[in-house]
Amino acid sequence: MAKRIERITPAYRGVMYASWPLAVWWGRLEVTGEECIPLTGPVLLAGDHDSYWDTVTAGIAAMPRRQIHALAKSTLWGNPLVARVLDGMGQIPIHRDKGDTGALDRAVEELHKGAMIGVYPEGTRSLGRKLRARSGFGRLVERAPEGTAIVLAACTGTVELPKFPISRPQIKVEFFPPSGGGLQPGESAGDFTLRIMEEIRARAPIEIAGRKRAATLIAKGWTPERAADGWSPE
Repeated sequence: MAKRIERITPAYRGVMYASWPLAVWWGRLEVTGEECIPLTGPVLLAGDHDSYWDTVTAGIAAMPRRQIHALAKSTLWGNPLVARVLDGMGQIPIHRDKGDTGALDRAVEELHKGAMIGVYPEGTRSLGRKLRARSGFGRLVERAPEGTAIVLAACTGTVELPKFPISRPQIKVEFFPPSGGGLQPGESAGDFTLRIMEEIRARAPIEIAGRKRAATLIAKGWTPERAADGWSPE
């Protein structure tokens, strides 16, 4: 059996281990499909984003095999201490509303070095809404080195973590390859991203983060099915 050769940075390992009790023990984290993540070589990972905890739980779930270098909103680097930790974790800042080609260039560079790059194509937390899948992930696939593996991650249950200790969640992270394969001839970057997000959301329906918001939306008739169809009470 092949062994992981990538070095996981101390900052990354420290953040994951610090989050371990809440996400793994209290959250009863269940991971499936981790064998879909190659132990070596470039990987592009796409996931759903309902909670801030999605990035952490996906990182914990993947850590036995790889470190995720995620594209994260640049505003997180506003705090010098947080910025130092994020840099130590190998995260990549991206200006989400400005077509940040610099962040994509850096992600492609890291792919050529054999890194695993994580992207949340919806761009921000869903907050109960169906969001437009942004084309950035597809553009990364277009520019990725030959042989780059594409892995999808469906994460559920993380929106319940902030309710500790009132209710105990069941967090699940499922890794899987896109059923339709990678970017197909004639398929645009946008269409590809839309396709893979539909696959992810089929396994991880939209969940609402925040007790007050959840109560408000549910009172107005919110359901995961209506959200997936684009319904919004606002």
